[in-house]
Amino acid sequence: MESQKRKPRADAVRNRELLISAARDVLKTGGPNASLEAVAREAGVGIGTLYRHFPTREALFHAVFSRDLEDIVVLAEGQETAADPVAALRSWLHANVALVETKRGMLGALSVVMTPESKEAYSGDMQRIKAAVDRLLERAAEAGQIRDGVTSEDLLQTMYALCYAREPGPDWREKVLKLLDIFLDGLKL
Repeated sequence: MESQKRKPRADAVRNRELLISAARDVLKTGGPNASLEAVAREAGVGIGTLYRHFPTREALFHAVFSRDLEDIVVLAEGQETAADPVAALRSWLHANVALVETKRGMLGALSVVMTPESKEAYSGDMQRIKAAVDRLLERAAEAGQIRDGVTSEDLLQTMYALCYAREPGPDWREKVLKLLDIFLDGLKL
């Protein structure tokens, strides 16, 4: 007789979502040394609840990163039917910059927990992102809006280079977005 996996209780699902959301906020400012107690407090749950869902700090970091990556995938795939593919690319890139901005404090934490196995776990999401962005680029090229031959890899590398070339500061996002817009405008025919 096969044992069936029980569906998680609604309060358990809600608590997990609250913890991931709270961890996003706490980790972006506290980085890899952020207090897990602060995460639990921000989520409005006890530390025991946090450890039931995420037995290690690394498990929590991966859950947050995985959720953010899925959000970017969904956004990229949702832009594929946009009437203006260049505007869709711009919108998607701007959302990515906002994500990078919130993740700067968490990058140290992620670099500590990223292993070849965990990178492999995210490769499917990365392939979905690249495929969706490549389709947007192809549509824009076919419409004569941008030069042909630009790949998602080109776009992602440029975006990350611009994001990490600038020191954090109060006008960081505006400066990165300005340069990214100049780059995207430079792709137009």
